[in-house]
Amino acid sequence: MKINTNNVSLKISAGVPSQFVRTPLPQIAFSGRSNVGKSSLINTLLNRKSMARVSASPGKTITVNFYDVDSRLYLVDLPGYGYAKRTFEDKKKWSMLVDGYFTNNPNIDLLKLVVQLVDSRIGLTKDDRDMVSFLNETEIPYIIVATKTDKLNKTEREKAVKSLITDSSLLPGTQIILFSSESNEGKNDVWDAIIKYCE
Repeated sequence: MKINTNNVSLKISAGVPSQFVRTPLPQIAFSGRSNVGKSSLINTLLNRKSMARVSASPGKTITVNFYDVDSRLYLVDLPGYGYAKRTFEDKKKWSMLVDGYFTNNPNIDLLKLVVQLVDSRIGLTKDDRDMVSFLNETEIPYIIVATKTDKLNKTEREKAVKSLITDSSLLPGTQIILFSSESNEGKNDVWDAIIKYCE
């Protein structure tokens, strides 16, 4: 599958499940806690600086953003979880949207892969484990992308990788990709995984 990443558009920022796209294209969903670097990863993949909005206020945006990539697939940016300062109403809306994406998505059968982001400096949080547990139970394929690796030295990187590889919440053999939006480390590996699952 050849993809022209210059041909990209934001199809819709869905605030309710009824707005989810219905065009039958493969979907790749990006999941992770607020401020883990989802927007930075998507921008790096698409060679853009601001296609995905990088919010100065973590947890502020509560929409599911569908990016049409060359009319070949959708990159789906799910709202970040685990932001403590959210109001009860915001948390309720987040739950409705994310639950709706997995349970009320007209094209859920076209969800090929979840790219689960984890901050390499922190490792899997309780919220991350809850998400991974859901993916394990529903048998939705996923990979782990450990972000912000440019902020780690060699010893810290090795420790972070070992911690993820040995984490019992991940399925044995789960692909783990180290990623930095500063150096583009891991960019090609993420694309390779996306194309592999779409094919």
